[in-house]
Amino acid sequence: MAELDRYLVEQRERFEDELCELLRIASVSTDGQHAAEIRQAGEWVAAQLRGLGLATELIDTSGNPVVYAQSAPVAGAPVVLVYGHYDVQPPDPLGEWISPPFEPTRRNGNLYARGATDDKGQMLTHIKSAEAWIRTVGRLPVQLKFLIEGEEEVGSRGVTDLIGQEAERLACDVVVISDSCQFGPGQPAITYGLKGLAYFELRLTGPRQDLHSGTFGGAVTNPANGLTRMLASLINDVGRVQVPGFYDDVVPLSDRERQQFASLPFDESVFMQRLGVQGLAGEQGYTTLERRWARPTFDINGIWGGYQGAGSKTVLPARAGAKFSFRLVPDQDPDKIRRALREHLEPLCPPGIQMELIDMHGARGIVVPLDSPFMQAAATAIEQGFGRPPVFIREGGSIPIVNVFHELLGVDTLLLGWGQDDDNTHSPNEKFSLADFHRGIRTSAHLWHALGKIEVEQRA
Repeated sequence: MAELDRYLVEQRERFEDELCELLRIASVSTDGQHAAEIRQAGEWVAAQLRGLGLATELIDTSGNPVVYAQSAPVAGAPVVLVYGHYDVQPPDPLGEWISPPFEPTRRNGNLYARGATDDKGQMLTHIKSAEAWIRTVGRLPVQLKFLIEGEEEVGSRGVTDLIGQEAERLACDVVVISDSCQFGPGQPAITYGLKGLAYFELRLTGPRQDLHSGTFGGAVTNPANGLTRMLASLINDVGRVQVPGFYDDVVPLSDRERQQFASLPFDESVFMQRLGVQGLAGEQGYTTLERRWARPTFDINGIWGGYQGAGSKTVLPARAGAKFSFRLVPDQDPDKIRRALREHLEPLCPPGIQMELIDMHGARGIVVPLDSPFMQAAATAIEQGFGRPPVFIREGGSIPIVNVFHELLGVDTLLLGWGQDDDNTHSPNEKFSLADFHRGIRTSAHLWHALGKIEVEQRA
């Protein structure tokens, strides 16, 4: 490994320059106006992999192109699928950027640009680690399969179809994704659990048009009044969701996990100060980290109805609505939640109101066993790359592609994030620590070595 580590040090400047090349490509996937840049970014990634001698394709899908590449099989060693994405969020609002979003700029040890941490910088760490092995040793200790898509920011439609169609070609023993964060500065982490999601929109319709609230109030049901009562019925004063059967399938936290969370250097006062709030709330009986990472939740994400302009206008609105979500934990089923939610809300719909409940989308929660050999290999590699062992955390968000890999390929995912939670992903002034970029490359290089020591059955 010494020769490989020397190579990584010698190539640091070039690696940064090449990341800047990719960041200059405005591969925004949300509005369809950057189709040329999307393909350009896909071709750039494909060229990197092809230049390493990997069998590489740029595959057209029902959506944006997917880059697929693979190295040679290694007898007795695992097959590792590396997933990432080259598309980015829009840079708006442009006026809040200190430097232009597609002109990468180094400041204070960080590289500022749209996509720096989400996910171009993190994804590139695995390509560069593969390069280091090939240029110094001449081969990789595991077979790598790269699957790099261009629609992650808009739902991953094309790559999801491709995984279903090409499950045999994509067969692997474990997936590696770097598109998340460390626990904190200088404290790397492995994310071993993700929450699932059940997302809905509730629309209530009353009279054919807005009415005068003085003339008709008290005689005609107000959709906004009905909406607030129905939404309030979904959670009680101690943070417990009131949908019948909601907690029936919840896998409780183990004593080991609760002790592990409690041992983390988490300061609630610093957390509140960073968020600009004066207090915290949630389900009673659980700590802030437990509620964020491992307990199901309910949140209203948007609400509308009636007059929203300046001054006053005394109307009884004809329509009102809200978008809301439940974050789920293993083994909660989004379909079961949907059925129970409808059964809960329909009797509460007031007279004179038509109710429409729209199921937007859902995903199950995921937990990866902490004692798997792949998890232990990742922990060893992170300690080599970052100089200290990782902590094991869960994440309150959802990454649907992880469920896709689990359901269609039958494998678990190692979520190894090199970013920080203040990297401004999806916001102006997105950044990525250059030190963490290089630590990520070194960790990735050591990961292939550690995974290569795990014996697996030879594939037919």
